[in-house]
Amino acid sequence: MLKRLTICDGRLIEAKDAVCHVEIYIAPDDTDRRYLMDTCKIDEHTLHSALDPDELPRLEFEPDHVAMIFKRPKNYSAADEFLFKVASTGVFLFKERLIVVMSEDAQLFEVKQSNKIHNVQDALLRFMYRSIFHFLEHLKVIHLISDQLEQKIQQAMENRALINLFTLEKGMVYYLNAIHGNGIVIEKVKNMAARIGLTPEHVELLDDIVIENNQCYKQAEISSNILASLMDARVSIVSNNLNVVMKKLTLVMIAVMLPTLWTSFFSMNLPIPGAAGEPHPTLGYGMFFFVVGTAILMAVLLIWLWRRRGW
Repeated sequence: MLKRLTICDGRLIEAKDAVCHVEIYIAPDDTDRRYLMDTCKIDEHTLHSALDPDELPRLEFEPDHVAMIFKRPKNYSAADEFLFKVASTGVFLFKERLIVVMSEDAQLFEVKQSNKIHNVQDALLRFMYRSIFHFLEHLKVIHLISDQLEQKIQQAMENRALINLFTLEKGMVYYLNAIHGNGIVIEKVKNMAARIGLTPEHVELLDDIVIENNQCYKQAEISSNILASLMDARVSIVSNNLNVVMKKLTLVMIAVMLPTLWTSFFSMNLPIPGAAGEPHPTLGYGMFFFVVGTAILMAVLLIWLWRRRGW
């Protein structure tokens, strides 16, 4: 799918004709790829790298354009089961045109920022800023999911919540690597500002982008460290919950075992004084109720003792 955007009055709007400043190729087919390679002279390996989620961020200079591989968060869905992934995006900066190649649709330029877009360099910086802002949004969601999983772990002993937490921590590792790689590319863009065609105002904005990316990385690092350090504590919580349940079951077994042991003494094949068939049947009934009452009294005394001791 192809989206065309044009710059009008400091904003990016949808182009009504083929003349545009920004072209966004979403999951390009063979025809689009052939056009990008033959007409736009984009290197085939770089084009494939733009669609490879495992590709490292980088910046390359071609004869007629600048090629950049940038990382951004992948759209999350329920099928991912708490695994937050990253996707690669290819950005190709020409003199009067910006081409973006990505594997799935996403908002690339909408962000709360006062800077206007007057040229393709502005659009490039807006894209970089939006990617960082997208990471920050996902980090907030990860924090909320982590709190919910923690509550589930405290209330249940199932392994499902722990597995989801481990998956969440795995996604944080991907985010850290992606944000760190983006930071290297941003620094390189800043160092090569003149070659890319950036003005001093663009360099000032790049300084803000560098700060935002560093803060994003620190926040991701803190979240990752918290998840890693609390994994053992949460596993201990599950083990403790299991121990509590086992203790309660053991106490119930003891409460049942002692009365059973007591009554078993009187159920052996031995003559019991006063039992039925004996010279004194009334005494036999009395012995029966005495045994049953004593067994109940044992159970009540055990429960009272457990409550008193706080077991």
